[in-house]
Amino acid sequence: MTSNSVVIDTNLVFSALIPKASQIREILFEDNMDFYSPNILISEIYKHKDKLLKCSKLTESEFYLYFNAIIERINFIPTDFISLESRQKAYDLCKDIDIKDTPFVALSIYLAIPLWTGDKKLKVGLRQKGFHDFYNR
Repeated sequence: MTSNSVVIDTNLVFSALIPKASQIREILFEDNMDFYSPNILISEIYKHKDKLLKCSKLTESEFYLYFNAIIERINFIPTDFISLESRQKAYDLCKDIDIKDTPFVALSIYLAIPLWTGDKKLKVGLRQKGFHDFYNR
């Protein structure tokens, strides 16, 4: 892993699919960056595909073109590969903030790399509990 390795969460990929989020897309395609995510990110995107299509004003084929380009930049890690200790620590941190963020926080802990999220509520809640390893750009 490089010093430019980060765990990226679902809301940033959502943002990268919306045209006004060009800065996020630019970072996603920087050669010196390595992105990691639990494999549940893909199902989360598909679950919200209709909403993303509506918000992004992309055609379905444009959506898939952008989405495929983005996911090719991400190294996906099956949740089962993350240590139980990291998953438990992340659960304890996330359980009263947003349980759905647990796999992303767990992967950040497990790989010992920053979490890149735009979720302000998650950041505030995790900071209050002593987790400060965020990627900020």
